Amino acid sequence: MKKRLMVVDDSRVMEHQIRKLLEGTEFEVTAYCENGEEAIARYEEIKPDLVTMDIIMPGIDGLEATQILIEEHPEACVVMISSLAYEDTINEARAVGAKTLLYKPIKQAELLLALRQALED
Repeated sequence: MKKRLMVVDDSRVMEHQIRKLLEGTEFEVTAYCENGEEAIARYEEIKPDLVTMDIIMPGIDGLEATQILIEEHPEACVVMISSLAYEDTINEARAVGAKTLLYKPIKQAELLLALRQALED
């Protein structure tokens, strides 16, 4: 059975890119949320195996959304994806409980490795 992924990103383009990168793999996108508020509200209903979370979004940003998700659902497995390639961003992502941080643009090999490692942790 494929691992279910919830993509949280204000860009539909990113959601489509992740879907395409995961074609033919053990992962599938089963839900898409446009922002952190929607992800928090729908997590219990969706129960994904993994969440990819953008950082910069309107409303609650990805860091705050990840922190809330993990506080409410300690089993949540979050991989952050961002264009912010700064060391403090990596530290903030880890501090809120994200498994890892990928930088845009993402490549299939990097995404698969990050998702697999996140599930092993």
